[in-house]
Amino acid sequence: MNATATMAPAGPQYMRALERANQVRLARAELKRRVAMGDMSVAEVILECPWEAQSMAVADLLMSQRRWGQTRCRKFLSQIPMSEKKTIGSMTERQRRTLAAMLTSTGPATMPSPWVTARRLQSGATAGSRSTRSSTPGSSTAAGTGTSSSSTRRRRPRTSW
Repeated sequence: MNATATMAPAGPQYMRALERANQVRLARAELKRRVAMGDMSVAEVILECPWEAQSMAVADLLMSQRRWGQTRCRKFLSQIPMSEKKTIGSMTERQRRTLAAMLTSTGPATMPSPWVTARRLQSGATAGSRSTRSSTPGSSTAAGTGTSSSSTRRRRPRTSW
């Protein structure tokens, strides 16, 4: 009767909780890094549902992909009735399959962002219609009353986005 089974705590409860939170945070950061690098697709993560992604919001996972921001994520999730804050662990099997199928059919490589598509259309339309400007001082520009400095102004080359 005098044998008691008490476990000595490994530390205060808040320290264990902090250690666990740090483990989850680091594992999620590594998962997001692998998704961003293209080593792992979001569809794989949703279907497999690893332990580090169970309490992660769907929007956080989608936005970890390259060129996926809040607006694109919101538009994508509006196609199916799913909240951005829905955790991956709480999704049903049917929701997982649906979301994974949508992601693989319109993945980041096949679905360019609307902004890039608009810029390509705009640059394609203006590329053929550019006229050469005369560099004579005092000549008017297409807008009408330009100065000679505005007609000979050079722009800095655009850096990559």
